This record gives sequence, C-alpha cells and structure tokens, in this order.
Amino acid sequence: MTEFVSEIKTIPHSQQAIYESLSDLNNIELFKDQIPGDKINDFSFDQDSCSFTVSPVGKVKFLIVERDPPQTIKFIANESPVEVSMWIQLIAVNPEETEMKLIIMAKLNPFLKPMLSKPLQDGINKIANTLAVVPYDKIMAKKQQN
Repeated sequence: MTEFVSEIKTIPHSQQAIYESLSDLNNIELFKDQIPGDKINDFSFDQDSCSFTVSPVGKVKFLIVERDPPQTIKFIANESPVEVSMWIQLIAVNPEETEMKLIIMAKLNPFLKPMLSKPLQDGINKIANTLAVVPYDKIMAKKQQN
C-alpha cells in the first residue's frame, strides 16, 4: 500500500463539533457548494457513504467502516478502480481549535503508481483544504434545531 498524507490543517472549531459533523455524511448537504464541481460530479451521499465521479478516475464510492469518537473516521472505497482507504484524524489543540490530517492508503501497481501518485497527493490536500473551511458551527446549530 502506498500512503498519501495531507498537510495538517488547523481548524477553529472543537474536535467534537468537527467529528460529529464529518461522521454523518448527510451533513455534506450543508457544504456541498464548496466542493469543486469541475473535478467532482454526480455527488450523492447518505449517513454512512458518499459517491461521486472524479475525472479522469471514474466513479468512486466511500463507506465509513469505523468511527472512533472524537478522533478518527475510517473509510474504504468499495467502488473504485484501485483499492483505497482513507482516514480523517482529529487532534484537539485546545477546546476551540483542532488539527486535522487525512491519510489515503492505495494499492497501486508499479505501472499506475507514477501516474496516480501526484493526483492522489493533490486530491488529498484539496479535500483537507475544503474540510478546513467547512462551517462546523452552522452544521452543529442545524443539528441542534432538528
């Protein structure tokens, strides 16, 4: 397995708020407009999964396979051209600040590795950048209303 690690992002929200927001994929509805539409299409999601089409990779579907509150959410791709898993790791810096890191582990054959390494590294950093600016306070406020 080849491992790709995102830049560490500092997010101005509590670890618990971020974890609760990201561990229920229905919350994507509240920030899906921030997802770059030029790269990702056919986006759908429910509480435990999300699927999308990524150019030029094709359709990918991720399932949450483990939740370790409030620090880790683990995903596997069950529809993907290659075997892939992803972890979101959250570490509280203080009560209102959290560091986040994403890790992708992909089983790449020697032929695909040179072609996919840069796009996967760029992709994980773009995902981390998007998740770092999600309005977690609005998601938590909306959850409390329901």
